[in-house]
Amino acid sequence: MTGKDKSGDFYADELLFDDIILSQVDGIGSLTYHRLVGHFGSSTAVLGVSRSGLCEFEFLKSAVADRIISARKDIDPTLIVDLCRRKLIDIIPIYDVRYPESLKAIADPPPLLYVRGVLSSNDSFSIAVVGTRRISSYGERQTNRLSSAIAKAGFTIISGLAIGVDGHAHRAALKVGGRTIAVLGSGLLQVYPPQHAELAEQIVQSGGAIISEYAPLTRSTKWTFPQRNRIVCGLALGVVVVEAPLKSGAMISARLASEQGKDIFAVPGSIESELSRGCNQLIRDGAYLMESVDDILNVLGPMRKPVSLLDTDKTIRHPREIELNDIEREVLNHVGETSSSLDSIVLATGFSTSQVLAALCSLEDKRIIRQLNPINVARL
Repeated sequence: MTGKDKSGDFYADELLFDDIILSQVDGIGSLTYHRLVGHFGSSTAVLGVSRSGLCEFEFLKSAVADRIISARKDIDPTLIVDLCRRKLIDIIPIYDVRYPESLKAIADPPPLLYVRGVLSSNDSFSIAVVGTRRISSYGERQTNRLSSAIAKAGFTIISGLAIGVDGHAHRAALKVGGRTIAVLGSGLLQVYPPQHAELAEQIVQSGGAIISEYAPLTRSTKWTFPQRNRIVCGLALGVVVVEAPLKSGAMISARLASEQGKDIFAVPGSIESELSRGCNQLIRDGAYLMESVDDILNVLGPMRKPVSLLDTDKTIRHPREIELNDIEREVLNHVGETSSSLDSIVLATGFSTSQVLAALCSLEDKRIIRQLNPINVARL
């Protein structure tokens, strides 16, 4: 792993060097990487396997097996590590505690993440905003309006730094002081599109991050963008599609999100607009119609693990909790998973019975708790 020693200098261990080598072998994508490491136990073990051992795998082409055999001789990982050190890029392998848990859950998580900026536990509370590069004036208005509201609600905005919807989503989050992360389809030192290099820097300076599964000097190709989309969706609790033609990267993202079990929210548009046909089709196929941030808050249910709120020491388990006032939040802290009585909550909080009743009614309206009987409640 990478990290900092007592002197503040970056370091990398031998396993990370081998992770870098294996990931840099031409023909080794994330799925192949995980199949090999899953079988042999580590990248170090894979790089030490004989050619005959590698050729037992039918999915592994002979030429790729040859490249694995010669990888330690042909690939120098210290060049990448040294470059990352100079450019303040962190390298986070999948077994690192800093690697996002939500991303580990997808079918083919990146073996390595290259990160410039900061990843936070708050980022478990994220929404992806995606859409067409050929954004219309309607799309601009809706992207700016919805992304601002989503960021104000405390979500991290995830997008792909592309021209169009992506760029507007990132900028809208920055404008309201929210948090945003850009996932690149290129290395972090080959920002694409180049006209968004300044936006990428703004994201980092704001406390957000730009991330990639590719080594820093990797150039984008037509294949790297669809690959990037699975990360955008994988990091998020749900995906908002603002504008999308039927055949577009945003529709690929929607399909990936569906395969990952994520909620999809689509902004409806004119039936006369080619740019809205994808969104309208998604709604027809069962996506949630998106008009405001309330649509997200109403759909997302209790989360499996508490999530930290941005810039606070508070944690929440339901998106609606970000709207709570101090009394409601304190009352909720004393509502159990099975049953809590009105009297016990009054005693624990020190609030009056009328204050607790009002808070409980509000929490029930927000579908955070349920009433078991006239005097007992429980969390949903």
